[in-house]
Amino acid sequence: MDLISHQPNKNPNSSTQLTPPSSSRYENQKRRDWNTFCQYLRNHRPPLSLPSCSGAHVLEFLRYLDQFGKTKVHHQNCAFFGLPNPPAPCPCPLRQAWGSLDALIGRLRAAYEENGGPPEANPFGSRAVRLFLREVRDFQAKARGVSYEKKRKRVNRQKPQTLSQTQPPLQLQQQQQQPQQGQSMMANYSGATV
Repeated sequence: MDLISHQPNKNPNSSTQLTPPSSSRYENQKRRDWNTFCQYLRNHRPPLSLPSCSGAHVLEFLRYLDQFGKTKVHHQNCAFFGLPNPPAPCPCPLRQAWGSLDALIGRLRAAYEENGGPPEANPFGSRAVRLFLREVRDFQAKARGVSYEKKRKRVNRQKPQTLSQTQPPLQLQQQQQQPQQGQSMMANYSGATV
């Protein structure tokens, strides 16, 4: 009996095999985005190495991605400029939505540092990229007639609770009786001299 229990399990489908933990959707997307950016650098003419990449190259990459966008962004001279729901089609281009670009830059910024890039030299966090994203956001907001306002943190403002809401009924009754007892005790002492 001892021999059977000590033999290794040779079943390849058994649960004793180690499997790598599954990554989150965010991690998978970050890896795909990083691979796409690295492929872009390799295909760039002339090819670029990661250390020589700058904010200007990141902007080129973002403009390159615009051709695959699915968001209609109206030109300023378009009749539907500023309308959130245009009534008819127009020839204005499809672009990457600001929110998509913003999320992409966030993932690439994290991936750059995870892949050994120094945080102070991160091209995805450069001033030029931040300004570009702000311009895209503002222009798309005007073109669509929708404002992007920074979400404020909600302050938990609740109405002040009365005693009956915060304490159980038995404790409430006891508290109501205590001041009455205290008042009668004070009445007894009011005539006394100290």
